[in-house]
Formats: sequence, C-alpha cells, structure tokens
Amino acid sequence: MFTIGEIIDLAVQVERNGEALYRNAMAKVPNKDLQSLLLWLADQETDHAKWFRALGETVRSVPGDPELEEMGRGIFRSILGDQTFSLREVDFTKVSKIGDLLEKAIEFEKDTVLLYEMLGGFIDDQKTLRHLESIIREEKHHVKVLGDFVKSLC
Repeated sequence: MFTIGEIIDLAVQVERNGEALYRNAMAKVPNKDLQSLLLWLADQETDHAKWFRALGETVRSVPGDPELEEMGRGIFRSILGDQTFSLREVDFTKVSKIGDLLEKAIEFEKDTVLLYEMLGGFIDDQKTLRHLESIIREEKHHVKVLGDFVKSLC
C-alpha cells in the first residue's frame, strides 16, 4: 500500500523533533527537576529514533510494488493531513509559564502515540509489533510524567 520505509522515516523524524524539543527546552528552563525530566525524555526519544532507523534498514531490502506504494503514499498523506509532528513553531523564549511548555510537550507526545498506533495497524511481524507497542507505552508514560509534573506546579 505504501512504503513502510517512508513511514519509518517519518517516525525517525518525529523522534528527532522530540529530542530537539526537549534539549531546546532544557536549556531555557531554570527548574533543575524539570531539566532532569527533559534530559530523560530527550534520551528516550534518541533511543526510539535508533530503533526506528534499525527497523528501516531491515525493511528497505524488501522490494515493493510501485503502484501500491504510490496509492499508499496518497492514503497516508490524507490520513496525516498537514500534521508536521514538529514544534519548531513554538518559541520557547516566549513561553512564560513552565506549565504552558509542558502542555505543548504533552500534545506532541499524544500526536506521536496516534501516529505509532496507526503504524502498528500495518505491521505484520509480531516481534516488530511488540517493540512498537513498547515504544507506544513509553510515549504514553511520557504523557503521564509530563502531566504529573504540570500537576505538581499547581
């Protein structure tokens, strides 16, 4: 239907965006506990990107049907719309409250979960699917940890 390689490339970019988000934010917040949390999140995203890159290497060796791949790309684009999975538009120097920054991060993590859940529907290999499900659980845990930090600020 579409090239899994293209989907994996998007997943790698999402993880790189997440890592950049957390490292950028880390440099701009004075709270040491939040800096530690953001560093942990950045490292998690780095690990996820490595896994997706390795997965990409294994699937690129399988030849596909060009017509099905083109049709799949169209379907995938229509599902994602204009979602960029990037927070480049967020100017962290203008985020006046730590809670606002964390809410943006939570939104990003939730979008990532949705993408990976969609991706999981196209994976047949059970070992790969289990690992993806593990990453989804980690991303959901990120949402919880960030949410707990927001609550602790109140």
